Amino acid sequence: MTATRHDRPILVPVDFSPYSEAALLFAAEQAKCLGNPLLVLHVVHDPGEMPGYYSRAMKKKQLHRIEDGASAMLEKFLRGVIKNHREFKKLSGVDSLLVKGLPTTRIIEVAEKRDAAMIVVGSKGLSGIKHLLLGSVAERVVQLADIPVTVVKADI
Repeated sequence: MTATRHDRPILVPVDFSPYSEAALLFAAEQAKCLGNPLLVLHVVHDPGEMPGYYSRAMKKKQLHRIEDGASAMLEKFLRGVIKNHREFKKLSGVDSLLVKGLPTTRIIEVAEKRDAAMIVVGSKGLSGIKHLLLGSVAERVVQLADIPVTVVKADI
């Protein structure tokens, strides 16, 4: 049985950046207007250009699973957004999900598995050489998703 239009979540992949925060706030506004739930997703991926990305959430000199650090960072990110934007009532009690893998692939998989109504993703809006070398998760999600994707560009 397919979920009704209003039961389908708005999927918001986050990387804890200000761009993700802007996307989450935009998605919260959309969810309020449309009546959809929010699902905040973080894909655990320790990128080659930023090794140790999750280590800032872990205590020094102790071994931890990378997922534990990512989970702590996701909780801290959500608490901070909720605290700083109390006017967005839709954020309290938001569902979150942590998965491992390559960001673009896992975002598309979660959207399909959860029958998401749409995906809202933040973007740095890189251009030129940086864009060619690093690519863009947002751009690849737009290209591959079978559902509407909104890219939120923040002026940061």
